[in-house]
Amino acid sequence: MSNLIPMAIAYDFDGTLSPGNMQEYDFIPRLKVASRDFWAEVDAYAREQDADQILAYMGLMLKKARQHEVPVRREDFHAFGAGIELFDGVEGWFDRINTYGAEKGVKVCHYIVSSGLREMIRGTVIATCFDAIFASGFMYDHHGIASWPALAVNYTTKTQYLFRINKGSLDVYDNSLINKRMPREDRVVPFSNMVFIGDGETDIPCMRVVTSMGGNAIAAYAPGSNGAKSRAAGLVDDGRATLIAPADYTDGSPMDRSVKAMVDKVAENGHVKAVGIKEADE
Repeated sequence: MSNLIPMAIAYDFDGTLSPGNMQEYDFIPRLKVASRDFWAEVDAYAREQDADQILAYMGLMLKKARQHEVPVRREDFHAFGAGIELFDGVEGWFDRINTYGAEKGVKVCHYIVSSGLREMIRGTVIATCFDAIFASGFMYDHHGIASWPALAVNYTTKTQYLFRINKGSLDVYDNSLINKRMPREDRVVPFSNMVFIGDGETDIPCMRVVTSMGGNAIAAYAPGSNGAKSRAAGLVDDGRATLIAPADYTDGSPMDRSVKAMVDKVAENGHVKAVGIKEADE
């Protein structure tokens, strides 16, 4: 396995692997409030406190949970995550792509880079498919109850985790490598061997980082969703994404064929950087 060429696929979660927002499946209904009203209150809360939107939604989740006596231990979030729906083909996707990669001499690793909650993602049926889950999360008190944000991942801080993947620095608390200059040849996964799959404007910084350094970005869109395809196409037109594909991960789908073609390219090029692409050493 050590002779395989390393490749990383990083995914947003909400709207990319799953329809909608993960909080809307089981958590928000427990608050007996409509999803649109919860998110409107998040917007108002963020404006009132001059706060980051991610910290605002996490803070409001805890506030509302106390008011409505909704349990918020780690295992409760896992249970909420178990109810999250996934797009067609997602459950079999990772094994299929891993097998295809291995046949081509490529070791494919999968990562989540999301503003959603890592605790909920860890409750899904695909949790064990990822080498790391970089997503917002809580700290827990001595009773095991969520008490404070531990990590808030917004659209700009998402890019940090691409560099963590690139350098092999996967522990969020450890900044010893992420801020250290590292020669390109010492990096675990070259950016040219990286794919980012996301669905919206919050994924643009990640798409730009990956594509500007020789990798690929796919703008996923929900099949049948009004305007979703044209919004995704706009990301390609603006030079943010490499291509668009429906969020359909079944065997033989455009997403499946596209990613397999990217695996083929990695296998063909190995660690050689694409001509004209300079990867930063920082």
